[in-house]
Amino acid sequence: MPQDSSHARRAPAAGPHRVVVIVDENSNPFELGCTTEVFGLHRPEIGRTLYDFGLCSPEPSTVMRDGFFTLTGVAGLEAADAADTVIVPNRPDIDVPRRPAVLDAVRRAHARGARLVGLCSGAFTLAEAGILDGRRATAHWQWADSFRARFPRVRLEENVLFVDDGDILTAAGSAAALDLGLHIVRRDHGAGVANAVSRRLVFAAHRDGGQQQFIERPVPELPDESLGPVLAWAQEHLETVLTVADLAARAAVSPATLHRRFRSQLGTTPLAWLTRERLALACRLIERGAMSMEAVARHSGLGTAANLRALMRRERGLTPSAYRQRFGPGAV
Repeated sequence: MPQDSSHARRAPAAGPHRVVVIVDENSNPFELGCTTEVFGLHRPEIGRTLYDFGLCSPEPSTVMRDGFFTLTGVAGLEAADAADTVIVPNRPDIDVPRRPAVLDAVRRAHARGARLVGLCSGAFTLAEAGILDGRRATAHWQWADSFRARFPRVRLEENVLFVDDGDILTAAGSAAALDLGLHIVRRDHGAGVANAVSRRLVFAAHRDGGQQQFIERPVPELPDESLGPVLAWAQEHLETVLTVADLAARAAVSPATLHRRFRSQLGTTPLAWLTRERLALACRLIERGAMSMEAVARHSGLGTAANLRALMRRERGLTPSAYRQRFGPGAV
């Protein structure tokens, strides 16, 4: 998902980046668990803690979704006023207005330049606060019609996993919360750290934000043919010239059949997948810092430094040099 945005981004925090989750009545525990896992824990796989993390709520005692449990012992809403990233409440009762105190906290965070994140129905919270007008966002597919009817000025993208619109990010919900969380880690700390966290989570290192939320898969008459072997082979040969025909020949199918399998199993095309994998490899090489940009482009199969620069700007929102300065050896 392209990270470039017309909306200005906040300057990096002087100390550890502070992430605060606002928890409100009837919030979903799953997304809360995802944010705690990605942002709140010490990361033994990289030997450090990535974020300063906390929860807050408008009440001392908050009943979670369907009364499953009650959350106590967290800070009040004032904690959100000191956060660099604020994750807003998500609730299944989308037609119930959010509390004015919560909406005010969201508006204050936006006004001072904090990054805002809405997971699943959290997009309703952001829209109700009035900060999504004219902006791109997504929400769970089953609520798309309701969202569009209530907030017609928001540019809803209903068939994607997540949307990065600079200082406001939204995810479709459930597992997409992990996709967006890892995307944020990648944006803040680079591809190497994000890959290490994803391995610890035993979760896909990178599902592109533009991938479809839900893909119909009718029960096949024959066992499904996995793309695993051809994907693994391609990842070992990214620096060579690879065409869709090459991948199809490796999989012993026609190019048309390969396209159908990529669409069915990955929600993308073979060429788009190859480009994304090559860019991910380029990012890892840049982070190591030893190669020139021309060498990075060659070894990742992207050809030239000019092509690498164009893809990096489009997909990461940074030039290769800026990416190395931010995530390469010696970067803070």
